Amino acid sequence: MTPPPPFASTQAVDDASNTAPLILVTGAARRVGAEIARQLHAAGARVALHYRRSADEAETLAAAFNRQRPDSAFTVGGDLARFGAAEDIAAQVLARSAQVDGLVNNASSFFATPLGKIDRAAWDELMGSNLMGPLFLSQALAPALRASAGAIVNIVDIHAERPLQRYPLYSAAKAGLGALTRALAIELAPRVRVNGVSPGPIDWPEDEQFSAAERAQIIEHTLLKRVGSADDIARTVRFLMFDAPYITGQIIAVDGGRSAHL
Repeated sequence: MTPPPPFASTQAVDDASNTAPLILVTGAARRVGAEIARQLHAAGARVALHYRRSADEAETLAAAFNRQRPDSAFTVGGDLARFGAAEDIAAQVLARSAQVDGLVNNASSFFATPLGKIDRAAWDELMGSNLMGPLFLSQALAPALRASAGAIVNIVDIHAERPLQRYPLYSAAKAGLGALTRALAIELAPRVRVNGVSPGPIDWPEDEQFSAAERAQIIEHTLLKRVGSADDIARTVRFLMFDAPYITGQIIAVDGGRSAHL
């Protein structure tokens, strides 16, 4: 997939509105997802912004994009941890555009589940948002992605391969997403490329799951001795979506070297 050239005028926007690639980004209202959407939109794509609870933030972001280029963004809501929601979200997107060129499975829940305290609610939330949702959303959009020779990028995690203590269920869910990434690359070849990005320490959880001491220890264990930014992830997604026509079935760690010696 090649991004369209920068739009030089309102007329150019109007002419290109139906041909610019459309990419669905899940969990796009805030944080990393919003930055991914910004990068893809800046590359010339139209973006469908998925949200679960952050409707106001998603609508604000879509409005900003549409001020830059009319009809270049819209929002879709749904809880990917709920069985059947992925198909509903796909239907919302396809109702707005039969053409779908890309899917970024970014939406994710993240919280600790120490062994002995794992329950069905935690299972449904973590497996649903991190594995079930991406699987069924990819399946629902597969025909459209095949038709456009599109691409999927899954946001995995370095802890898919090196589990994080106190987070066994999350680690297992992301491990499943890593395996799904490679499996989908096989299933959807040769028309659709499927890759993943595995972040390391990027945006800390807003609920302060990690203490200051834990954060310092994580930073010390990265080769670059610093946390990354949402921009680091978004630029890698943009590369895999637009500039990597011979890359599929791969997962790129964007972690400052943390996974090199965990």
